[in-house]
Parts: sequence; C-alpha cells; structure tokens
Amino acid sequence: MKAVVITAHGGPEVLEPRDLPSPEPGPGEVRVKVAAAALNHLDLWVRRGHPGLKLDFPFVPSADVAGVADLCGEGVTRCEPGDRVLLYPALYCNRCEECLEGRQNLCPEYSILGEKTPGGLAEELVIPERNVYPMPEDLDFEKAAAFPLATLTSWHMLADKVRLRPGDWVLIQAAASGTGVAALQIARLFGARVIATAGAGAKLKRLRELGAEETIDYREEDVRARVRKITAGRGCAVVVDHVGADTFRASLGSLAAGGSYVTCGGTSGPRLQFDVRHLFIKHQRIVGSTMGTAGDFQAALEQLRAGRVRPVIHRVFEMEQAAKAYAELEQRAVFGKVVIRVG
Repeated sequence: MKAVVITAHGGPEVLEPRDLPSPEPGPGEVRVKVAAAALNHLDLWVRRGHPGLKLDFPFVPSADVAGVADLCGEGVTRCEPGDRVLLYPALYCNRCEECLEGRQNLCPEYSILGEKTPGGLAEELVIPERNVYPMPEDLDFEKAAAFPLATLTSWHMLADKVRLRPGDWVLIQAAASGTGVAALQIARLFGARVIATAGAGAKLKRLRELGAEETIDYREEDVRARVRKITAGRGCAVVVDHVGADTFRASLGSLAAGGSYVTCGGTSGPRLQFDVRHLFIKHQRIVGSTMGTAGDFQAALEQLRAGRVRPVIHRVFEMEQAAKAYAELEQRAVFGKVVIRVG
C-alpha cells in the first residue's frame, strides 16, 4: 500500500512517500481503506519530535481518518465490508477501571492515532472494531476526516470539563483553528455567547458568520481590555485556549470570578507563569483536557448527523502534496482543517 511516512524527526524533508506492506486484521479488528486523513497541530509536534516521544521509523502520521471498511476480522459485528466509516482517533485497553467506567481518555494505555500509534496517512489501516463508527450519509470523506480529533477535543472540554450555561460568555483563543472552529459551534449549541480571537480580518469575518457574537484581532487589540468592555467588566465564564504561553496572561485576565480556563494544548509553548492569587481570590479553575471519551465521540457524532456541528475545511491536498499540507498548517494561515485525500 502507498503511505506518507516520517523517516526521522525534523522538518518537511523527513516526510516521504513509501510502499508499505498491506496490514491484515486480527480477531475483533477491521481493515479500513482510507479515503481521507486530516492534520492537526499534533502532527507538527510528532514530525519535529518532543521529549518522551519514541517512534519506530518509518512512522505513519494523522489521527483523523475516514474511509471504507474493507476486511473484517473474526468476530466483528460492528460493521461490514463496504460500509463508509470514520474512526474514534485513539486506542485504549477496554479492560481497566477507567475504560470500563467510560473514561477511555484516562486509560493508562491510551494512545492517539498518529502520535505513538501509526495513523491514517496510508491507503490502509487496521483498527479495533470499537473505533469504527458509521459516517453520516450526507457527508463526503474529506469533511468526515475533518471531524474526529478537533470536535472530540472541543466537545470534551465544553460538555464534560466545565459548566457552561445558556447566556454565558465564552472566549475562544485562536478560534480559526480546527479546534477553535469546533469549540465555537459547540459553545453556540449550548447557548453560550462567543468572543473569538484570530489574527486576520478575513478570519474574523468568517468567525462571525459561524456564530461568534464578538471578534478580536489579537495582533492589533488588547484582548483582556476588549473582553472586559464587551462583558461590562465581568469577564468570561469560560476561556478555551490551546495556544499556551503566548495567550495565557490575556486568557486568565479575561476570566470572570468563578470562571474556568480550559486548555487542551500549548502550541506556542508549555511554560505558563501566573499569580496564584487570581485563582483563590476569584474562585477560578485551570482545567486540563485531552481528547475525549468514546461517549463524547458518540454525542458529538449525533450533533454532526443532525447538522448542528459541521467540519470546516481550509484546503484539501493530494497525497503527494503532504509536505505542502504540513507547511500550510505550520504557517498558521489556515481556517479550519487541512485535509489530505488518500484513496
């Protein structure tokens, strides 16, 4: 099968096309013919390398996969060959206490596709049948591939990790990203009022079209001051931030008393500095969140089927353009998801 692999940690030059052996499913597994895969900022970290990450090269990246069930192993009942499917983007043991109680993303063996476990940037992928979900009938493969990781992550943050009530103000930092676009739609679904930040006028216009009530150009404006003005000095009940070091001070300063700062990443850097008195005097919370449970995925998928949450695609690349797709994401000029057409 054809694949795009990482041959070592480094820049775009480590991405290469390769012919790899076709995988065979074992009992309880499904082989998927991959039609499309999407990129996340995680893929940039995996390509560059980070402390503690040890890969067997060549390594196939990408967590976001949509395709067709091709071959089912013994005992598979969840799908049949020919079914159009998308995948829950992580593996878990399904045996430990956390898994059995529905908290799969706390499983000690939890592994995101394309991070430590080979992912979807290949023509075929073998996956446990519990990861396979039927695609909505009205969705094409590219939009289906743009759904899993970003929407799952945003759903878990806003539906599980914080208390979000109708009418609450929510600040979403870097809202033009895949995670940001998903979080905006989910916050609006819960009746929240969204303030979205981005770094370009065209992005701000599109964010308003998606439902942001207010937008802030973080390059030109003082985010904290604008938030305080918009909310009549109160601040936001929830701040969603996956940027980290560059935005943390403004995010914490935009948070209301009793509010929650929820983060799923640190794309600008992992080191944060703050005055702890902000937390205990104002009864605020800093909440960490990674991915989401299988139940979260099912709940978000139901909203996708109902048309209440829709993937937003920045651009679709062909498989031989994988290096260009990575470069596009790396330049932070995207609005929504970068997708690669595989099969």
